[in-house]
Amino acid sequence: MVALAALVVLRGVMLGRSRGSVPCRLREDDRGWQSGVARYADGELHWIPLMGLRLRPRHAIARRGLVVSPRREIEGGLYAVDCDGSTRGISLAMSADAMTGFLAWLESAPPSAYLDVA
Repeated sequence: MVALAALVVLRGVMLGRSRGSVPCRLREDDRGWQSGVARYADGELHWIPLMGLRLRPRHAIARRGLVVSPRREIEGGLYAVDCDGSTRGISLAMSADAMTGFLAWLESAPPSAYLDVA
């Protein structure tokens, strides 16, 4: 049991230190916030939960067709946006710097991509 707990903690540390990863909370519909790590990969934002055994992303949010709400401040100095368009019912929360990077990533899409950043 201790070995399993150690593997989960080690996995969380490895995810947090991976290149191109940012701490990110995700909320589906009206459920609570889940802590995880977000990575940008090939026009998608991959979200991997911090707790768990799988290394594969639980959510792959495509940049094409993604519509986000204006950002709002929530507890702990985090900023949140609601996603719509290709992804519905998901909210993301990040630090101010990570949110700025996320919005810049959205705006830097190829000209053929449909984007609506409020």
